[in-house]
Amino acid sequence: MNILFLQQNKNYTGLKVTVMGLGLHGGGLASALFFAARNACVTVTDLQNEDVLKPTLDKLKDYPVRFVLGRHEESDFQNADLIIKNPGVPANSPFLAIARDSDVLIETDISIFLALSNNPVMAVTGSKGKSTTASALYFSLSSMYPETKLGGNITVSPLTFLESLSPEAWVVLELSSWQLADLDTKNCLKPRVSIITNIYPDHLNRYRNMNEYVRDKKIIYALQDSEDFSIFNKDNPYTPAFQKESCAHQLLFSAQRLAAHEDGAWIQNREGIIRFRGNTYTILPETTTIAGAHNRMNLLAAGTALFCSEIDPVNISSTLAEFPGIEHRYEKVREINGISYINDSAATIPHAVVEAVKTTAGPTVLITGGTDKNIDFTPYEKIAFRPQAIVLLAGTATEKIEALLCKHKISYFGPFDNLESAVNKASSCLHDDGTVLFSPGCASFGMFLNEFDRGRQFKKIVSSM
Repeated sequence: MNILFLQQNKNYTGLKVTVMGLGLHGGGLASALFFAARNACVTVTDLQNEDVLKPTLDKLKDYPVRFVLGRHEESDFQNADLIIKNPGVPANSPFLAIARDSDVLIETDISIFLALSNNPVMAVTGSKGKSTTASALYFSLSSMYPETKLGGNITVSPLTFLESLSPEAWVVLELSSWQLADLDTKNCLKPRVSIITNIYPDHLNRYRNMNEYVRDKKIIYALQDSEDFSIFNKDNPYTPAFQKESCAHQLLFSAQRLAAHEDGAWIQNREGIIRFRGNTYTILPETTTIAGAHNRMNLLAAGTALFCSEIDPVNISSTLAEFPGIEHRYEKVREINGISYINDSAATIPHAVVEAVKTTAGPTVLITGGTDKNIDFTPYEKIAFRPQAIVLLAGTATEKIEALLCKHKISYFGPFDNLESAVNKASSCLHDDGTVLFSPGCASFGMFLNEFDRGRQFKKIVSSM
C-alpha cells in the first residue's frame, strides 16, 4: 500500500493500522479516531501503562480499537498495512525496522493530513517561541478569517479538523524538529509561509550534535519555491546557512534595524516596522498584551508572516496588540498578598529561562531545574545573580545547575523532590511585593508526565494557596 490509496479512498474498511505511541498530546488519539471512524482495524500500542494513558484511553472507549500497552508486539508492525508513528518514537526503533523490512507504510498524523489536504499552510518551527508565534498567527488570522485552523506540536492534531476544513482556509502548523524529521522524504510539506523563530541547543539527548538538530529544522523550507515565503531570525547565527538554501522569497526579522537591501521587520522605539520592496509599514504597536522582549520578537515574526499573506498592516498591528499569550508561557496564575506567581513551564531550555528572568521586574524568586537533555547550562550565568533567591527542583540537569551556582558562589535552596515544597519555599523567600517565577529550563520527565502536566501542577498548587 502507498499514500495514493489513502488519498483516493475515504473508507478504509479492513485496513490494518497500528498507531505507535498513543501519548497524551492528542496526535495518537486523533490518528486512532480518524482511522477507526473509517472502518480500519486499529491497534494502539504504547510502552506506557494504562494508568498513565487513562485520560487518552477514556476517549477511545466507545471505539473498536485493540490496545497493546506496556509493550510492543512484533506482529503489529510486521502484519500491518500502515504505521502511524508518534514523533516521540525514535526513527531507529527496532519495531519500525521490522515494519520497513516488511514494506509497511510508515506515516504520522501530520503527513496524513498534508497528503489529504491542499489548504494553504503557514508552518512555524524553532527551539523556542514557535508555540507563541503560531498561536499569534492563528489569533490574528482567525479574527479576519474565522475558518482558520491551528494544529501540530501545539497538542492539536490537524486530523481533528480535516473533515471540517474549508478548501481555502489557512492552516497554521507548529512543527517540532521530530515532526519535521518524520516528514523528510515524504514530499508533502510545502508551506506558503515558513518561519524559523530561532535555534538554540535542544534535544541533544536524542541528537548526536547540533548539526543533526539543525538539519531537521531545515526541512520546513526544503520544498518551498519562489512563490513562497521563508522568514528567518536575522539575530540567529544559523540564519545565513538557511538563506543560502531556501528557494523562497526571504524576509528577516530582528531586534535591530535591517540593512537597506534587506526585506523584513525590526523593532524601532518598541514598534514593529516592516520594509518590503522599498516601502515601510508599522505591524506592531508599542504596547502589547504579552510581556517580554522575546515575546515581542515572536509577535514580530508573526506579523511578518501575516504581511506576506497580504493582510493589511493596520489589522496586523491591532490584532497582535490584543494577543493574550498562551498557557505555560510566562502565564500569570494569580497574585497573593502582592506576590505574583508566573507559570513558565514551557521553558525547557536555559535560554528560555534567561528571557523569563529578564522579563520579570522587581524582587524575584526563580524555581528551576529538572531532567537533563544533554544541554549546556552556562546561559544561566547571564541571570543567576538577578533573582533574590533560587529554588531548585531535583533532576539530572539540576546537578549541572548546582555546579554552576557553586562556581559563582550563588546560594540556592533545594533541590526539592516535589513541586509543592519548592513553591512553598519560594513563597517564604518573599515578604513584600515580588514574583515567584516557575521557569524550569529543563525537560520534565521523572517528576512529571510532560511540561504541560508540570505547568498544571504548578497552577493547582498556587490556586490552592
